[in-house]
Amino acid sequence: MTRDLVRTDPAGTGGGEALPQAPTLLLVHGFLDDASVWDGFVEALKGAVATARIDLPGSGTRASSAEDMEKLSLALFADEVASVVDDIKGPVVVVGQSMGSQVAELAAAARPGRVAGLVLLTPVPLGGTRLPEEAVVPFRALGGNAEAQAAVRTQLSPALDKEALDALGRRGLLVAPAVVARHVDIWNNGVEEAPERSAYLGPVLIVRGDSDGFVTEEVVTGAIAPRFPAARQATVPGGGHWLHVEHPHALAREVLGFLQNLNAGDAASGWRSGFSEHSENTFAQGFAEDVVLEASILARPIAGRALVASALAAASTIYESLEFTAEASDATTTYLQWKATAFGGVEISGVTLLEKNAEGDVVRAAIHHRPLGAVLRFSATVRDRLAGIVPPYHFYAGDPQPAPGA
Repeated sequence: MTRDLVRTDPAGTGGGEALPQAPTLLLVHGFLDDASVWDGFVEALKGAVATARIDLPGSGTRASSAEDMEKLSLALFADEVASVVDDIKGPVVVVGQSMGSQVAELAAAARPGRVAGLVLLTPVPLGGTRLPEEAVVPFRALGGNAEAQAAVRTQLSPALDKEALDALGRRGLLVAPAVVARHVDIWNNGVEEAPERSAYLGPVLIVRGDSDGFVTEEVVTGAIAPRFPAARQATVPGGGHWLHVEHPHALAREVLGFLQNLNAGDAASGWRSGFSEHSENTFAQGFAEDVVLEASILARPIAGRALVASALAAASTIYESLEFTAEASDATTTYLQWKATAFGGVEISGVTLLEKNAEGDVVRAAIHHRPLGAVLRFSATVRDRLAGIVPPYHFYAGDPQPAPGA
């Protein structure tokens, strides 16, 4: 995919005040739509944040150059969105609507160090809707049928007016009937054996309309929200499946509120990237100069950006595997739950707490490991790897020197 297929809307161009250090919103459209479906939402943001959007294969500007139908898939779409993430400077929040929510989740999971948040708008479950064949046939037949498309949109989004319906209809008629049928199978089948917990562990916002007859409250609470344990949920009164078209200002308020609480999530994202990359620089970028590290492997805390980054980079290389299994954040603190293996398959688990200052930098990190045997072995190993960098009195196991003032 080439960069000329990406439509960008810079921050500060809508007459409003731009949010400081806000991430770029990458907008992923859904079934029968294209990038222009976000026009009203982008306008409602009033330039508070930068946005980027693309047409998925077979839609919008790419409708006449659709690839082989069998090649169209959620994986292909997600790879394209992830490549756009790579091209955007700074953090990104991926926003996906309907089928686009499946794509957005996969792309976010593929770029955990770059994606600071995920917004799922009237989302389809990653594992698909799994509608029976008799229910799917009418959706497959929507290609080229303006009346049928309008009827479906009106049923699922009762507040759409004639102007909005006409605009949506023009977009939908661009999509070739064969592509429409393929897209239906894509969102209905979803990802085979979708994991019980999402691979994306960052901050998540789930938004639906209470008049959406497709993504109902039962769908969200039963098939979507449980996969994101710390997800924030919002419901827009009177909103339907095309909520971003019906109520763009209400959606903009929800998304901007989500962005304002992302600093803690940014800290967690940098933390995960540091462990993935074993990188002192990646850790240090998210720390205040006077950051303090406390841990069950430490006899005494370590203070200062350089020493803490060195200690964490050394510790990260000991893990043979590391999986972050849950996350919760508020404006000042993030909690990460994780499990790992080290020392030839020894299982370790724990909880990490990250506290940040007003600028969003981590000022205190506390890591709690278990079991005790692994804690002591971890302490001795990190001490040996940091010999000459971090004084040995910070660690357990045979401390040859007293701490200053002891």
